[in-house]
Amino acid sequence: MTRALITGVTGQDGSYLAELLLAQGYEVHGVTRDAGEVVTPGVIAHELDLSTDSAIGGLITELQPREIYNLAALSSVFQSWQNPTLTARLNGAVVAEMLAAVKTIHDQGDVDIRFVQASSAEIFGTPTDSPQHEGTPVRPTSPYGAAKAYAHGLVGAYRTAGVAASSLILYNHESPRRPETFVTRKITAAAARISRGLQDTLELGNMDARRDWGWAPDYADALVRAAQHPDADDFVIATGISHSVRDFVAAAFERAGVEDWADRVTVADSLLRTGDAALQRGDASKAQQILGWTPTVEFDEIVAAMVDHDLALLT
Repeated sequence: MTRALITGVTGQDGSYLAELLLAQGYEVHGVTRDAGEVVTPGVIAHELDLSTDSAIGGLITELQPREIYNLAALSSVFQSWQNPTLTARLNGAVVAEMLAAVKTIHDQGDVDIRFVQASSAEIFGTPTDSPQHEGTPVRPTSPYGAAKAYAHGLVGAYRTAGVAASSLILYNHESPRRPETFVTRKITAAAARISRGLQDTLELGNMDARRDWGWAPDYADALVRAAQHPDADDFVIATGISHSVRDFVAAAFERAGVEDWADRVTVADSLLRTGDAALQRGDASKAQQILGWTPTVEFDEIVAAMVDHDLALLT
């Protein structure tokens, strides 16, 4: 039985990834921040606060898993401006600790560990290339992007040193498991509540920003494909199609049955993000060719699934 370790196991991606690995017969271990977090049934939980505790290397040494998936991060660009030090710790320094432990085990010849880092399109900042690919210059424009860029660079450095480490540059990916702190779920939850007369308006920031939105379970599948592939490498994971936030809002309200949505949505300057890229669109042709990965769920289906879930919560 292959043993895997997932950090961020209680998040959207971690839960889908855990389910996928368990279905493949893995022994799955997961890092949780506290005992009260809900963990996917079948996952062996290890309580560890990565924001303050440096014991992750010891846990890796103890478990010696065959595969490690690092999904733990402060995941909000906005919050990264409020707390850049915590962002640097969770999104950067923790990755250094994990890779150092993996290299020690590798150098001892004990276990061949496959390490997969969940990177982000935010490492490209405001790119001049469109679509972005693995060779697009890394020029982050936020503390979140900078910390992810550091981790992305570390993966490449340790791979050069012999560690089987891959970095997957994940573009936006959604599902009903997204918390409402993310704009997509904020939109679908609001559309559902407005359709039922439980909320009057929705306040958003930049409605013209365009993002490449995919289906979260597809992205969990990409992580596993990278871990199981013989050659570690960097891969962009994206659909190659971008939509604006306005497009997302329109699709969500239409699914919820609200026709006059324009009168219900307002733009607040306080929600505009510093350094926000106008357009993100990824080229996943390398992942398609090498990993055999392709997205399976289209934009309208993703929005519909999220809205339907939020409507069901109100019944």
